[in-house]
Amino acid sequence: MRLFYFLMFCFLITSCKFASEKKEKDFLNDSKELENKMLPNIFVVKKVFYSKDSLPISADFYEVNEMKPTILLCHQAGYSRGEYRDTAIKLNHLGFSCVAIDQRSGKEVNGLKNETVLKAIDKGLSTGYLDAKQDIEAAIDYVYETNGNQPIMLVGSSYSATLALLVGKSSKKVKAIAAFSPGEYFKNMNVKELIEGIDKPVFVTSSKKETKDLEELVSLLNLEVLTHFKSEKEGIHGSRALWDSTDGSEAYWAAFKTFIKKNKPTN
Repeated sequence: MRLFYFLMFCFLITSCKFASEKKEKDFLNDSKELENKMLPNIFVVKKVFYSKDSLPISADFYEVNEMKPTILLCHQAGYSRGEYRDTAIKLNHLGFSCVAIDQRSGKEVNGLKNETVLKAIDKGLSTGYLDAKQDIEAAIDYVYETNGNQPIMLVGSSYSATLALLVGKSSKKVKAIAAFSPGEYFKNMNVKELIEGIDKPVFVTSSKKETKDLEELVSLLNLEVLTHFKSEKEGIHGSRALWDSTDGSEAYWAAFKTFIKKNKPTN
């Protein structure tokens, strides 16, 4: 009897050791596979180029596997290029290199100060929403050129989302537009009418409470070019909808990924 229990004990010890070794082996294999998938050759470089009025624009270039940037990222009011610190890396993992800029209308977010607005203030330049239009136009030109003169995707957040629709409509250098929480933010301007006739793919979304206003804003756009993602969760204003901290971010990402993959810029 004692021999039986002794043999059972030895069997259990051996089985547990084997299971432990197998689990560790599987974990190492899974980690290696995850590393290969999630850690492509990504590098981030800060560069400076110039706006239409020669104001220096600070920008972060997020490049993956030596691919040229094809997506231009523009921030919301009171923010900086730091709005896209996590979003840009996720776009890299999807195979897209991108550029996040500091427009002259903003401040700071995620530990990154808006360097462009500081330079604008030093030069005595206006820093209103519409003043930033020329920064986005210059950025489009710059990224277009770095992409071998191939059309790019323009992404805007809040006031820059509206500027993205306005600027992107007539720019042949923009292949598609993604606007997070655009709106009628400018005095003496009817954005709804001005964006009518956009003939390129457009993705719009917003927080849940902004949905009705956004529906009205894009009501004159051709449904054949429009993708309007309406969040069932509360969501949030601007491209922060893509942040992990936002309720419903997974759904925002799913819709956004479908759009950018379908309308992928070339390089």
